Amino acid sequence: MSLVLDAAAQDLLFREARTANTFTDEPVTEEQVQAIYDLVKYGPTAFNQTPLRVVLVRSAEARERLVKHMAEGNQAKTASAPLVAILAADNEFHEELPQLLPHFPQAKDMFFAERPVREQSAALNAALQAAYFIVGVRAAGLAAGPMTGFDFAGVQKEFLDGDHTPLMVVNIGKPGEDAWFPRSPRLAYDEVVKTV
Repeated sequence: MSLVLDAAAQDLLFREARTANTFTDEPVTEEQVQAIYDLVKYGPTAFNQTPLRVVLVRSAEARERLVKHMAEGNQAKTASAPLVAILAADNEFHEELPQLLPHFPQAKDMFFAERPVREQSAALNAALQAAYFIVGVRAAGLAAGPMTGFDFAGVQKEFLDGDHTPLMVVNIGKPGEDAWFPRSPRLAYDEVVKTV
């Protein structure tokens, strides 16, 4: 194998990891979530921007408000997961660029003065960060159940504002009984990679 990461870590993060559909009732602690973020914040983004925003849905009242916006097939999963995170893109991320890119503070105005440009960049880079977040959840020994089956406008209105665009809802916890669907096929290397 040509990878430095040992086989057990490869399995944990990728080969054996799946989207979880059921969870045990073991809680996910604030310390676990902080450890996940403290790891995944180092994933690369354009201009070192950090547009990902995470809303942790912990209270029963907030959970009820979220579940009503989930697609029917996702409602029970979201209602019963130990922790649910709403991942969103901050379209005003450029305000932090002077702090995050101190050697090039003018990038804020030079590249991101216009809202449509910011929205496009925020969507791409927050999606990258969301993927890092999912891998971080796995690195913590937890399972993630990322979903895009929900009313985006409803979740935005209920939990965010006009400057934040929801990307996905992620159920988080220890996998429960019958947590996994069978593994779906993946494309082979030769179907994806081309050398020029």
